[in-house]
Amino acid sequence: MDIRKRNIYLEYSCFVILFLALVMMSTKSHAQERKLPADTTIVSTDNVTIKGEEVPYRVSVGTQPVYGEDGKPDASLFYTYYERTDVENKEDRPVFVSFNGGPGAGSLWMHLGYTSPKRLKISDQGYPVQPYGVEDNPHSILDVADIVYVNPVNTGFSRILNDGEKEQFFGVNEDLKYLADWIDNFISRQERWESPKYLIGESYGTPRVSGLAGQLQGDHWMFLNGVILVSPTGLGLEPEGPSPRASVLKLPYFTAAAWYHEQLPQDLQSQELEEILPKVEEFTIEELLPALSRGGFIDEKRKQDLAPQIARYSGLSEDFVLDYNLAVPASVFWKELLRDEGYTIGRLDSRYTGIDKTDGGDRPDYSPEYSSWKHSFTPAINHYVQDQLGFKTDLQYYVSGPVRPWNRQGNETGEMLRQAMAENPNLEVLVQSGYYDGATDYFSAKYVMWNIDPSGKMKDRFHFEGYRSGHMMYLRTEDLETSNEHIREFIRESMPAEGEPAKY
Repeated sequence: MDIRKRNIYLEYSCFVILFLALVMMSTKSHAQERKLPADTTIVSTDNVTIKGEEVPYRVSVGTQPVYGEDGKPDASLFYTYYERTDVENKEDRPVFVSFNGGPGAGSLWMHLGYTSPKRLKISDQGYPVQPYGVEDNPHSILDVADIVYVNPVNTGFSRILNDGEKEQFFGVNEDLKYLADWIDNFISRQERWESPKYLIGESYGTPRVSGLAGQLQGDHWMFLNGVILVSPTGLGLEPEGPSPRASVLKLPYFTAAAWYHEQLPQDLQSQELEEILPKVEEFTIEELLPALSRGGFIDEKRKQDLAPQIARYSGLSEDFVLDYNLAVPASVFWKELLRDEGYTIGRLDSRYTGIDKTDGGDRPDYSPEYSSWKHSFTPAINHYVQDQLGFKTDLQYYVSGPVRPWNRQGNETGEMLRQAMAENPNLEVLVQSGYYDGATDYFSAKYVMWNIDPSGKMKDRFHFEGYRSGHMMYLRTEDLETSNEHIREFIRESMPAEGEPAKY
């Protein structure tokens, strides 16, 4: 090869090498941009008017590590923290730690739907409206408490890092252990050990915060003032094996949904919902549950006597009720109630209606309420966090993230809450449920509340509130105001007088 050709060859080779190096650098840089920073904070300030009072606040959006045994980050959790800034003595000011459920749900639901100073733009009944976005929430509890919204691993922007393994995080007890460590670190960083502390969780977030009450108290000696259970799901208190409980306790919810859609007999339909429900609850717990406890050995006359009353309270036909041996599954109810009108009703909020490919079948094709909520919440959280708060990332915000398989073994979260209450005379519990929630129905929530403490010695420390909404009762503007006010009342009731000792 002559010198001229050799030089051209060398120049070409150098160009190729340089080009490949640039490509690799670009790829590496892009990969770094998509990786969550383990520890970072962006701070801004704003103000909101709550109950006629201007409330200035600081909002911190960022990440805080979950440390492994080697002291290095195995994951990092994305959070948003709101602090009122015109408060001098934070030792008297409550701090709330807020979780959603799933267990793969991001914190956006209660963050932009319920308690924070920002709320997504939706209709008064909770339906999507455009243009998407957020607005001030005049009902936020920020006037009386600071709030941090936490995204567990693989929810929101939270991710596993470095040598972290999913088995460390994805399970009932695994979840409690690392989240308790994270909360301990967060409280220390924010210098809030003196402050009254509260946990609030929705749906699967309710066993999460129930267990955390015990985990924080037992392993971190962090004692709480209150736990709020929004639309509670199982706390490990349900009977094991076949049981009539699950279907039977849905009847009061069936009544509420049928009342909303005007499917009850006229004499019931003309009454207020809150007048009807206590009668249905009494019938359910005193007559229906004992009868169905006999299973296939129930007396046939008793079965025939109960069917008309169940039909009357559910908006279904007597023959349909008998076809299901008096215990109609909820999924069938969602399909059947408005079948003649060509609609299905929502699982998590039965005010919502959907349309299926066929009117036949025994369950809806999809959940119309969940589709509606994702429609409005997803653009709102991405716009708010990235464009307004300045947390820029190429990561996808996991509205519902990959957390499977989830280890559900050893769920004793209800007992952990009971034990924490027994050891801490100051700890109170508030349950909030929507009457139209068919997934975590309000009467099952009452049942669980009744059975957390079989002794009955702590029943005065449990509080229940119901709303004419569904799973996320705060999406209805009227209930947003009422439910936040109930939290304010709960805070006042669960704050002991200054100097009052915690003792029985």
